[in-house]
Amino acid sequence: MPSAAQIPLAMLLVFAAAKLLAEIFERLGQPGIVGEILAGVLIGPQVLGWLAPSEFLRALSDLGVMFLLFHVGLEVKASELMKVSGTALLVAVAGVIVPFFAGWGICALWGEPRLESIFTGAAMVATSVGITAQVLASRGLLDMRASRIILTAAVVDDVLGLIVLALVSGMAKGAVNYLGIGLTAGLALGFTFFVARFGTRTVRHVMPRVQARLRLAESEFALAMTLLFALSVLAVYAGVAAIVGAFLAGMALSETAEGRVTELTNGVAELLVPFFLVGIGLHFDLSAFAGAGTLALAGVLLVAAVLSKFVACGLGALRMGRTDAIRVGVGMVPRGEVGMVVAQIGLNLGVIGHNIYGTIVFMSVATTLIAPPLLKLAFGAPTEMEREIIRLG
Repeated sequence: MPSAAQIPLAMLLVFAAAKLLAEIFERLGQPGIVGEILAGVLIGPQVLGWLAPSEFLRALSDLGVMFLLFHVGLEVKASELMKVSGTALLVAVAGVIVPFFAGWGICALWGEPRLESIFTGAAMVATSVGITAQVLASRGLLDMRASRIILTAAVVDDVLGLIVLALVSGMAKGAVNYLGIGLTAGLALGFTFFVARFGTRTVRHVMPRVQARLRLAESEFALAMTLLFALSVLAVYAGVAAIVGAFLAGMALSETAEGRVTELTNGVAELLVPFFLVGIGLHFDLSAFAGAGTLALAGVLLVAAVLSKFVACGLGALRMGRTDAIRVGVGMVPRGEVGMVVAQIGLNLGVIGHNIYGTIVFMSVATTLIAPPLLKLAFGAPTEMEREIIRLG
């Protein structure tokens, strides 16, 4: 095959397979996002073998989730998130502590080495906000109280997960730099709070003045993209994920951006988000489950991953009522790409073996597949208003 055809062929396979399976699942009454993830399993190394994970596909996946979170941020007002920040903090803390000790304890009881057990616990901490955000956005549910709690808790979860990962990575290297971890955590929390608190106000004053001086055909969109990438870069340097910066950029623009910015962002997200979802499925690996013991451990960890987040986060949101508590608990379940990143770090450090790596990847993909149908049940069938929002959006 000519090398010039490899990139467009990979894009064709991913995009066409994702949209085809999404259409099939929608016709079956299931969330299309499940079909898009399964498309990655189907065309990936484990089934048809048409495509394998690559740096190019990973780059498109990273862009896809950035634009997804930017799009979600455009639909959310910072003032609304601040109203639920107390509950969200409680949800995030509970959703870190319980899964961490659940994963660590299960692997320890299974007889796995101490560091492998701790890294498994660290992978259980993660929450993939991209998956839940995609489901909620597609159904027009981002303005609901439970949705706001989930989004805010997931951002805090990212910072807390970073601290846990730094601690266990330090243990694996033989030394934990508590001062460095503390400074990074403080910078990450400070950056997130500052942008969430003052971002909208700053954009409201600065953006119109800059835009008035520009002659570009799509000047507002150009400024929005500049802010998106700038805050994504700053987020990484502050110690959190780029997608947190993307979300904060969208939120800062939510009260000033015109419909044209949202329209163009939707178009880019529609193109790139399938690469994020298919990329999760591409990493699914069955070769690690040759032994019955490993397969049983994977099953136990999957159950623990679902229940630990559901129960801990649900209890953290219980003061908002039973219905919202259930919705929040379900919304925090998917681990997605975040859990796989933790597993990859452990593998690169040489502290987890291939079998544990495989069980963590399985847990990450499986919780991601389970979450959308559970969210559909938790939030119920769309109302007439929700259907109209979906039709227009």
